[in-house]
Amino acid sequence: MKKDIISKELLKEMAKDISRHILHIEILDDMELIDNEFTRVERRDADLVYKNGNEIVHIEIQNNHHPKMHLRMLRYYDDILFQYEEYAVKQYMLYVGKQKCYMKNEIVRDEINYKYAIIDIRDIPCESFLQSDDPSAVVLAILCDFEGKDKQMVVNTILKRLIELSDSEVSFRNYLEKVEVFSTNRDLEKYVDKGEEMLTVDIERLPSFNRGLEKGIETTLEKVAIGMLKLNLDIDIIQKTTGLSVEKIERLRRTIKNNN
Repeated sequence: MKKDIISKELLKEMAKDISRHILHIEILDDMELIDNEFTRVERRDADLVYKNGNEIVHIEIQNNHHPKMHLRMLRYYDDILFQYEEYAVKQYMLYVGKQKCYMKNEIVRDEINYKYAIIDIRDIPCESFLQSDDPSAVVLAILCDFEGKDKQMVVNTILKRLIELSDSEVSFRNYLEKVEVFSTNRDLEKYVDKGEEMLTVDIERLPSFNRGLEKGIETTLEKVAIGMLKLNLDIDIIQKTTGLSVEKIERLRRTIKNNN
C-alpha cells in the first residue's frame, strides 16, 4: 500500500510531464492544479485534476485492478462536472501495475453512454522516453515497454541519461529516487541497484557533485575560522590554519561583529 501512495505522490509532481509525454496534451502557461476532495457518502480524492485552458483534465493513477473502476470514474466525472459544468472534461486512467490491464472503460446502458481513456504505460515503447531531453520523461521509461531489450542495458541507459541531463547533483538524486520507486512496479530493483553501482564513477564526475563537495569543504573551513575569530586569534594564524583568504576572514569578522 505504501508503494502505491508514494508512486501516486511522485506522479502528481510530474503532472505536466505525464500530460505532455504520455497523453500528448499541450500544457498552457496558466495550467492550474485543482486539489479536490469530493464528498458524498464517503470521502474521495481524485489523483490529479487540473484546469488547462477551457478543459478540466482528470488523471487517475491505478497500480492494481479495480473491478468497478468504470463506476468510480463516472462518479468523478459527475463530481467534476457539478463544479465545472462550463468546462470540457477529459478523463484518463493511467495504469502502472504489474499485470496486464483488463478494466472496463465504458458504461453503455439505459440512457447512459459514458467512456474514458485507459492508458497502460507498459504498452508505450521506452525508446521515445529514453531519447527525450526532458529528465522527467526519461524517468518514466522505467515503467514502459522495454521491447525485448536487455533489462540491465535499458536501466543503465536511463541512469546515464539522467546523469547527462541533470543540472545538479540534487536534481539527479531526485530523479533517481523516482526511478527507484517506479522500479518496484516492474520488479527491476536489483537492476537499478546494480546500475547505480556501475555508474558511481560517472555520478561523481557530475560538475555539480564536485561543486557541492567543494562548497561543503569551504563551509566547514568558514566555521573553523569563525570559531578562531571568537577566540581572538591572529588573522595570520587563522589564514594558515584554514587556507581562507585574508579578505574572506575579514568578512567573517565583520559578520560576527554585526550579529553581536
